[in-house]
Amino acid sequence: MYCGSCLRDNALAAELKSRGHDVLLVPLYTPTLTDEPNVSEGRVFFGGISVYLQQKARFFRWAPRIVDKLLDAPWLIKAASSGSISTDPRSLGEMTISMLKGEDGFQRKEFEKMVEWLASELAPDVVQLPNALLASLAPSIRRALKAPVHCTLQGEDLFLDGLTKPHRAESIELIRKNAESIDRFTAVSEYYADFMARYLSIPREKIDVVPLGISLDGFDRRPSSPADRPFTVGYLARIAPEKGLLGLCAAYARFRQMPGVASARLDVAGYLAPDQQNYLEDAKRRLTDAGLGGEFAYRGAPDRAQKIDFLRGLDVFSVPTVYVEPKGLFLLEAMACGVPVVQPRHGAFPEMLAKTSGGLLVEPDGAQSLAEGLYRLWKDPALRGELGQKAFDGVREHYSVSRSADRMLEVYAATQPRAARGDGAPKAGGWSGAGGPRD
Repeated sequence: MYCGSCLRDNALAAELKSRGHDVLLVPLYTPTLTDEPNVSEGRVFFGGISVYLQQKARFFRWAPRIVDKLLDAPWLIKAASSGSISTDPRSLGEMTISMLKGEDGFQRKEFEKMVEWLASELAPDVVQLPNALLASLAPSIRRALKAPVHCTLQGEDLFLDGLTKPHRAESIELIRKNAESIDRFTAVSEYYADFMARYLSIPREKIDVVPLGISLDGFDRRPSSPADRPFTVGYLARIAPEKGLLGLCAAYARFRQMPGVASARLDVAGYLAPDQQNYLEDAKRRLTDAGLGGEFAYRGAPDRAQKIDFLRGLDVFSVPTVYVEPKGLFLLEAMACGVPVVQPRHGAFPEMLAKTSGGLLVEPDGAQSLAEGLYRLWKDPALRGELGQKAFDGVREHYSVSRSADRMLEVYAATQPRAARGDGAPKAGGWSGAGGPRD
């Protein structure tokens, strides 16, 4: 699947590399998948198969390195992860705790291999961890490198809150302990910086905000809608309950009953895991029961070119997440095409729309307010065009990957003098956790 965290990390690493900085983006658990040129290393640390087997069987905790090398082959991990694998937190509590115990957990051998590689191959000026679920890497890295360790915060609470109560409590406590070895935290929004300071008991002054940034190549302004094309509402995100597709379907059905709305469409795209097939069928059924089944279309999981074409064919965009969203990369991509958005007033959405003025905020309390937001934009083409232009301009002013890289370098400069002085190209070791929080 295309993971929002991996897309963000890859775009940022690519931008820093293009400026002459020496950056290594190292996959953890599985090879990363992006819809742009992938700049990550070919090697995978903490290979998903090895980590799982070491959790389940004592033999693999002491198996010869040649066994690990075979199990960590990227092609084998890709083959294993292409099937229906559960990432339900309720089934991953014990493994999460073992990983958070670091060298005291069942995956001790993986930490040793990582430290050996770092000591022999790298001398980075700073290391960036992709999320707090991997905070256990920080003590080992600091001991081996004597270099600052930073950690991105980008959606960990959704996974942690899905753990069973005992596993959640122990996991949070372990993260807090490992946080003592982390020099700075990097949140992707002001909302999430404030939230995670409370959630993980991290001093707020230890958290910097580096807003999301996207590569704008190819994100052209959407053309004017043909007169004979139905008003098109779009959704582009994982097909999953937490992303709110059922809520959007309910709102769409109400919108279609409002005065004057004679025809419209709801176009949906995004990764569909095998275990979410029934959820997609429920969404279709909701509109079919309302007599609107012919207006619903699932367009699959698009690549980059297909994604941009999909977004440019929309009149309005909405992903009404049920959980409080800390990122919203999908929102930036839609607005980058000049598509106005209608989003619930929670999480990072208010600050994103405050900066871009590219859409409407509605109450996150049900389908009616979302339907009214859709109706307002349907009824007022001039407002739709104004918000679409502001969206297009606002993303370029505030949420380009270039702006994100500028801010990231400012953060690094606070703990790495070379970045502040500009004498040479600082080396940054980035770790992309493909098994972490997802967009």
